[in-house]
Amino acid sequence: MATMPAASTPKWNRLEPDERRTQILASAVRLFGDKPYAEVSMSDVAASAGVARGLIHHYIGSKRDLYLESVRFMVTVPPIEDVHLPTGSLEERARGSVHWLVGVIETHGAAWVSVASGSGVDEQVARILDEADDLAAERVLDATAFEGRGGDRRVATSAVRAFGGMVKAAGREWLVRGTLTREQVEILLTDVLVTVLDTARALDDARDR
Repeated sequence: MATMPAASTPKWNRLEPDERRTQILASAVRLFGDKPYAEVSMSDVAASAGVARGLIHHYIGSKRDLYLESVRFMVTVPPIEDVHLPTGSLEERARGSVHWLVGVIETHGAAWVSVASGSGVDEQVARILDEADDLAAERVLDATAFEGRGGDRRVATSAVRAFGGMVKAAGREWLVRGTLTREQVEILLTDVLVTVLDTARALDDARDR
């Protein structure tokens, strides 16, 4: 008796739901970074992630949902709890924080620069970028152990959000234009971050006089 050929289905390892979702989003980020939105299909993402297309709908939703979650996944700075950052002087903590931050950016490369710049995005994407900027500022302050007077970090958060514009510009010079190396970017951003945090303390003190 002839043996029936096995059905052609994607093969994947068993992963926890969060791991599977991360795998799907990572594949979507790569594809949306390489092609215009209209040229990326759910089938493309499924094939890249090694999953059935229906699984994307299960974990994420529609193509639009997938795109928005991919943007969020790309631009959101991860928690620092599992990252070993140096202690010591402000400069040492700033250097370690910048090294960690630049590594996060490098993971997504030029696609991060394009999306994080916010050029030509719609209202939903703009809201995601704004939330990511707020979160990044808070996590940089945590990473550098910044403490404002009376625990009020609003001025410092605003200052670090402004620093975020420098991060995006430096990322463009490094990853898109190729005018700076990663090492040069880290040196530049460390010096700027130290100045920003020193100034944030001065602004905080001036407000309370």
